[in-house]
Amino acid sequence: MLAYVFWHWKRPPIGEPDYEERQRSFHAALRASPPDGFIRSSSAALAGASWACDGGPSYEDWYFVQDYAALGHLNEAAISGSRAAPHQGAASAAAGGTAGIYRLWLGDALRRPRLACWFSRPEGVSYFELKERLAPVIGRASGALWMRQMTLGPAREFCLHAETAVELPPPFAPLTLDLRPVWPDP
Repeated sequence: MLAYVFWHWKRPPIGEPDYEERQRSFHAALRASPPDGFIRSSSAALAGASWACDGGPSYEDWYFVQDYAALGHLNEAAISGSRAAPHQGAASAAAGGTAGIYRLWLGDALRRPRLACWFSRPEGVSYFELKERLAPVIGRASGALWMRQMTLGPAREFCLHAETAVELPPPFAPLTLDLRPVWPDP
């Protein structure tokens, strides 16, 4: 499973309730008329991610797809058909955005995570060792570990989604962000 992750933030004159309603309308349109390979999407409000709105209030959307071909289908579908108007409504309210592509590496994708631990692979720790050391943590947290693909995007290399607080062992130094689900509807 892959995820197109899109961080975005609202233009100052747009109120938070209006902005979030525009986001929900777009996600609902995708769910009602999904492109080939699309699994589902989620959106959450957050603050503190340096790569999104300089760490200010922003949103993190995850678009889950089956494979790389499905990313192309999603890209075309987002701005066409019954999804075009909701997409335009959401896009016109955004002040900016950035994105990345992540692959599910361990665990199961969560529908509404409440926490995101972003971290980079510590120096001297192999990918095999990282996976071996974090597998028990992921299991205890019933979480999901996502790995950035092809060095796309400004965010850190790994994201651990969880429902509750997670403590990573040394030498991992995560940036832990609280998530407030916006979609699917709370």
